[in-house]
Amino acid sequence: TWHLKKIPQIVSERTFSLDSPKFEAKTKLELNSVCGIECQRKLPVPRLSDLKDLLSYETIFENGTRTLTEVNVLGLVLDPAGNTTTRRSLRKKRQIYGTDSRFSIYDKRFMTNFPFNTAVKISTGCSGILISPKHVLTAAHCLHSGKDYVKGSKRLRVGLLKTKSRGDGRKRKGTRRSRREGSSDGMPSFQWTRVKSTHIPKGWFKGVSGDIALDYDYAVLELKRPHKRKYMELGISPTIKMMPGSMIHFSGFDNDRSGQLVYRFCSISDESNDLFYQYCDAEPGSTGSGVYLRLKEPNKKKWKRKIIAVYSGHQWVDVNGEQQDYNVAVRITPLKYAQICFWIHGNDENCTRG
Repeated sequence: TWHLKKIPQIVSERTFSLDSPKFEAKTKLELNSVCGIECQRKLPVPRLSDLKDLLSYETIFENGTRTLTEVNVLGLVLDPAGNTTTRRSLRKKRQIYGTDSRFSIYDKRFMTNFPFNTAVKISTGCSGILISPKHVLTAAHCLHSGKDYVKGSKRLRVGLLKTKSRGDGRKRKGTRRSRREGSSDGMPSFQWTRVKSTHIPKGWFKGVSGDIALDYDYAVLELKRPHKRKYMELGISPTIKMMPGSMIHFSGFDNDRSGQLVYRFCSISDESNDLFYQYCDAEPGSTGSGVYLRLKEPNKKKWKRKIIAVYSGHQWVDVNGEQQDYNVAVRITPLKYAQICFWIHGNDENCTRG
């Protein structure tokens, strides 16, 4: 267990209509010149007025219309320590670190059951995770470049892993196919659902340091139709020291393993107030996956899982004036928890406990 701070409240103040976007940006799965570990240490502690601005959000609807909602933040205790990061040795490795430790999930019984069934595919080429019967959490840069919405986000769709494929009713006893429990080629198939609306925090468009700020690289999609699957609950991210089991886990659809659901787990090597820097093996396509913890509930045999970050992908950051590459995840802080919870429920009544 770890001590949870009191959850602040996010309430909407005003909503304005904006012009429809052009939808002309290219999807970039790797970002350059983002504020890295050294840069994070130099950032000033955000004031309440800054946070209200950064947590205000754009909503884009299926028909292309767009609004901006200004918010107020209540009950927030600002941390005077600022953007502290734990100093550890720098690394200069790449996306796959030594032996590739990813697991491809082939068996449909695993794929379509919790927790793997919570992983979804985003039509722009990313992954995401189910966080309610109607909502998906993913990375903002899968939908928006920081300047404009990406081309594929105009008719955005979410792919949920199908539980049945044609021919599932056939007898398979003793055949080779029975071991794969999938379609004839062992690939998972998807049920695609249209997205009704998308919320992206204004901090993603502004960037805390003038550049793109990974701190706000998250977005929530509302599906047009609810699903009936088990989804994963949000939690507030602990520090590395308080990490239960000291491991993070996530599943996504890595591009180099086409059509496969890929699972991995690893420890975290560095952190700032808003980001985790880690060694998890991953390739483009898994960006936007929900990073979760496994918790053992007292007196219960089952594991509980909580999403505590969004995988932002393999990014290049400035460290000591040099470009270094990291696999980065955006932490769910008390403020982000309050905001995402507000997007799901439309009020803050259900969001007081993290």
